[in-house]
Amino acid sequence: MTVQSPSSPPNAFELLCAQYAKRLPARLEDLSGPARGTVDLPLHVVWSGRRSYGLEQPRSRMSLYRTVLAEGQRQDLINFLSRDLLIEQWPVLRTLISRPVRDVWEAAFPELSTASAATAA
Repeated sequence: MTVQSPSSPPNAFELLCAQYAKRLPARLEDLSGPARGTVDLPLHVVWSGRRSYGLEQPRSRMSLYRTVLAEGQRQDLINFLSRDLLIEQWPVLRTLISRPVRDVWEAAFPELSTASAATAA
């Protein structure tokens, strides 16, 4: 009788990637969030601290995107993120978010990697 070793369980990185992948919109074009004004996030996205973000201020906008990418569910991503702003900010934003978030988004949407490469060139 041959005893097979059980497959190793997924590591924390793989679990996080799987969790973030489930939240992705089908297409970047689905991101229909505002490009101007103020965004007030609901408590299930940001349960403590700052909840209101002005999109005209680059630091505020970047903070909003970091928070929504890390904590938002699929509908939050669709409602609060703008496709154009995400692509525009991605070269810097990708350096401020966790590796699992970055890897999942870039694997699903190659145009984000292209935007980063174009900025670096």
